[in-house]
Amino acid sequence: MASDWVGSLVSIHCGPALGVYQGQVSSVDQTSQTISLRYPFHNGVKCTVPEVTFSAMDIKDLKILEIQKNLNEILKQNGPDSNTTSTQHSGRKDKGVGIPVNIAPVTVPNNTETKPQEEGVSPVPHYSKSYGDRHVDMASQSKGFRRRHNSWSSSRAPNQATPKKNGLKNGGNMKNKDDECFGDCIDDVLDEDFDFEGNLALFDKAAVFSQIDSSERRGNGARSRGTPGEQTPSRYRHDENILEAKPVVYRQITVPQPSTKEYSTDSGLVVPSISFELHKRLLAAAESHGLSLERRLEMTGVCASQMALTLLGGPNRLTPKNVHQRPTVALLCGPHVQGAQGISCGRHLANHEVEVILFLPNFVKMLEAITSELALFRKTGFKLVSNVKDLPETPVDLVINCLDSHENGFLRDQPWYKTAADWANQNRAPVLSIDPPVSGQAHAVEAKWSLSLGLPLPLSEGAGRVYLCDIGIPRQVFQEVGIKYLSPFGCKFVVPLHSE
Repeated sequence: MASDWVGSLVSIHCGPALGVYQGQVSSVDQTSQTISLRYPFHNGVKCTVPEVTFSAMDIKDLKILEIQKNLNEILKQNGPDSNTTSTQHSGRKDKGVGIPVNIAPVTVPNNTETKPQEEGVSPVPHYSKSYGDRHVDMASQSKGFRRRHNSWSSSRAPNQATPKKNGLKNGGNMKNKDDECFGDCIDDVLDEDFDFEGNLALFDKAAVFSQIDSSERRGNGARSRGTPGEQTPSRYRHDENILEAKPVVYRQITVPQPSTKEYSTDSGLVVPSISFELHKRLLAAAESHGLSLERRLEMTGVCASQMALTLLGGPNRLTPKNVHQRPTVALLCGPHVQGAQGISCGRHLANHEVEVILFLPNFVKMLEAITSELALFRKTGFKLVSNVKDLPETPVDLVINCLDSHENGFLRDQPWYKTAADWANQNRAPVLSIDPPVSGQAHAVEAKWSLSLGLPLPLSEGAGRVYLCDIGIPRQVFQEVGIKYLSPFGCKFVVPLHSE
């Protein structure tokens, strides 16, 4: 009967995928065609579960290593917990029931025909214990067993396949897999507290800081030139040049006549102011060498528009996402060269999607420069008005003032000039003045910023903060009018100036 085989030692071969299992028969169920082994070994390694159940369809071959009668005698001599015997395949010592290695196996043919397997389902042993029971048993195992069990993956043969997981008991196999990967010596780490005081006592701060000080002294000595008593700084900024250079000359521009007012750049370079007469001679000399009025107007328009775009917010304001909030600029121009410079600036602002409103009074005859600049501005499609009433009643983002002229002071008495200046003062928008007159003349419009060309004029406090733009005058042209010149602009075309 089937119960006669209970207690016998058997070896079950389940094919190349599942391998060979050995253990003691605990039960045989003829109805479900299953056999269960306790204290199982898989390919010579102790299994993590106390019992394994096999289906007849999974068994390829079955060998009886010892029947129950002889086994009882062995158990009486060694006991069920003997750990001195070794398996036939591995030769390693394991806990559990010892399996004799010198007993001749008895082959028992498999009378049960193997049933065709369903597609996609691999034959796997059915564990008799639930996941919770196995978890408790695994937690109670010794650390040495877990350490020996974790080395199973490295000790198996290269061509040996790992048993595939059964979909019904996938959770239990995943738990065993996690323990195989992460379960080694975890309890040892968790049980031991880190000794902060002991490790801190091993750190000799005095010796470490002494070593740092000595290395710094050696570094300073290597950088110095060995002059006795030379004090070499021990720290340098990331942008500081440690190599010796010529002394910096901050007064690189000198004028033939003493200037009444001097400015300085952010880097400390001194920029003296020049009189209007000298400025006029400078522009005339540049024009004689090919720097015509049209080229100066274009250069002034580009520099003024760049400054205006920065004042309007630059890339933070002028983005494709802010097309519904375009800045509005009101441009007040007079019938002179300064007015033509303002019109050129308005054209460049319009090309950068700025809402430009140009005010220019009607005159029967205008300068040729204004006529040509006005024709180009009309091509932008923006608004051109000749009456102050047509200017916006609400505050704009910026007002650009080009009403004043260096020579035609009588224009300030004209009604259009007064009404335009009053509108600019009442609009509450910041004002940028382009090429304002010298300080001897009062400013009808209080400006927040002023832009000078080439070299600054001695401006009054009403001009606001002064900026200087490069209009492309070569150095030798400055020398022709008696000015020793070295460009203060660096990498920029517009630089701020500070009053001395």
